[in-house]
Amino acid sequence: PDTERMTDVDYLIMESVYGDKNHEDRAHRLDKLAKVIKDNYDRGGVLLIPIFSLEKAQEMLFEIHKLFDEHKLPRTNTYLDSPLAIKLTDIYKTMIADFNQSAQADAHKGHHHDIFSFPGLHVIQNAEESKAIVREQGPKIIMAGSGMSNGGRIQHHELNYLGDPRNTIVFIGYQAVGTMGRMIQEGATQVEIMGNKVAVRAKLEKIDGYSSHKDSDHLVEFVEQ
Repeated sequence: PDTERMTDVDYLIMESVYGDKNHEDRAHRLDKLAKVIKDNYDRGGVLLIPIFSLEKAQEMLFEIHKLFDEHKLPRTNTYLDSPLAIKLTDIYKTMIADFNQSAQADAHKGHHHDIFSFPGLHVIQNAEESKAIVREQGPKIIMAGSGMSNGGRIQHHELNYLGDPRNTIVFIGYQAVGTMGRMIQEGATQVEIMGNKVAVRAKLEKIDGYSSHKDSDHLVEFVEQ
């Protein structure tokens, strides 16, 4: 649901990460995600999505589910490789009554419709399963933390896949200054991962529309209320 209204405020101190820019709208971000997934599939590549375990992981599962469910994309093996994101997604599944109306409508389609799952989704529980992903051939999508590539399992996948131009890395969240995600986003041709120098040859994509921060227009709208 949208942000709650605040009506009893004398002074308001607020964040403004995107105070000077607006995000893509929801339809545009979904189209962009679909194109990134389709291009990766056509190249037979690996799509890396560094994710934040809370909100971003669930949004990605929901959006990819929607694209596959509506037959807008060929089925692609997808790996959710984040123990924390898996636990949080299980909590989300119990909270459908608190979702916005359109998400609730999707959740109530059909019988036991799981908006966070789809054929081809592999939920990776342990480190051994995570390491085994590299042996799976063909195009695939890997979602793993951390969201700024500053640690976590995504770094192991970046070590394996950043060097191949057939592959893609897509950023769907803010990359703070000094993080490896920010370095890659700003065009670094080489990064160091766990003591290894890794060439960055994978295709780089960025989708602003998934930000959890309000953009310029929505910040103004929030204050106007």
